[in-house]
Amino acid sequence: MLKNNLNLLQEFLLKANQAGYVTGNEKSWTKEKDGSTTIAYASGDFKVNDNFFGGEPYGGRLIVFFKNKPFWIMVYYGWIKKGISPDTIYPFLRKALAQMPPTAPYRGPKNLKDQNFEYKNTWQGEINQYFGEEIILQNSKEGYRAYYRGGLVDQQQGV
Repeated sequence: MLKNNLNLLQEFLLKANQAGYVTGNEKSWTKEKDGSTTIAYASGDFKVNDNFFGGEPYGGRLIVFFKNKPFWIMVYYGWIKKGISPDTIYPFLRKALAQMPPTAPYRGPKNLKDQNFEYKNTWQGEINQYFGEEIILQNSKEGYRAYYRGGLVDQQQGV
């Protein structure tokens, strides 16, 4: 059952990604009282809440629920180097995140180049437990870096 759910999770993450941050549709996002922003999406037995504190630097967590029970999580933290405008980096980041690999639905592809930008993403692990790092180079110089990690949660009783 868990293996089948992991396959469904991968499919869901790909759909949720295309409906979430990559759209740039901030009007559909919820501004929370604590100053964070939440992007929500649901399909079938799955739903996701991507909650983050943004500006520079930014950080957040993405939680997937299966049948209303916490099932999977990703936590992330990133920043743009001083002197670089977020308006130049974030559109390219969205373009990279829109190309999430189907077998590794964590962030973007391993590599993406477009004009003077290059996105590089490395990760270890599988969907049940993983960690990674992404960077964006602008004119061959690092302009952005983020770390992420996560995996399954609440799979057995504990404290």
